Amino acid sequence: MAVLRRVARPLLASKFIRDGYAAVRNPVPRDSSGRTGNDPGVVRLASRVSFLPDDPEQLARVQGAVQLGAGVLLALGRAPRLASAALAVTLVPAALAAYSDGAAEDPEERSARRAELLANVSLLGGLLIAAADTHGKPSLAFRTRHAAGHASDALTHRAHAVADRVGDVTDTAVHGVTDSVAAARKHLP
Repeated sequence: MAVLRRVARPLLASKFIRDGYAAVRNPVPRDSSGRTGNDPGVVRLASRVSFLPDDPEQLARVQGAVQLGAGVLLALGRAPRLASAALAVTLVPAALAAYSDGAAEDPEERSARRAELLANVSLLGGLLIAAADTHGKPSLAFRTRHAAGHASDALTHRAHAVADRVGDVTDTAVHGVTDSVAAARKHLP
């Protein structure tokens, strides 16, 4: 499986590296099919999120930089889950923009938009799988629950050991007091 990951990640990242590099070099806002113009999905997202720039060129450059950086990280296998998640976030507006201009009159353009949407959704699915890939190791949540279970078991074992010791000491004290009382009764008239 490790060989498959080493081959699949760069293949998945290649489109994002290419698109990100092009957007950083020439930050002309484009829609997801490469047509020049403001991507309505991205522009709407930028207007709702305060830390994104309002300028479409600057926004295209930021999106390109994220795609380029995350694509390189994914291709190199460095922080692949985080890189895949970042790429998925940048792909969502492009996938939504495929039908954002309304229904096309031309059947060929409608077919092209449908194919573009399916390609983006397919890439999104691949990125989500890559973001969830734990390399065959248990997830962080599982490891945390497992460690908590071990800690709980160890604490329970320790508590039982202490209770047994306290019980033994108490038992010894009770026997000592009982023996003392019995000895004292023998000396009484």
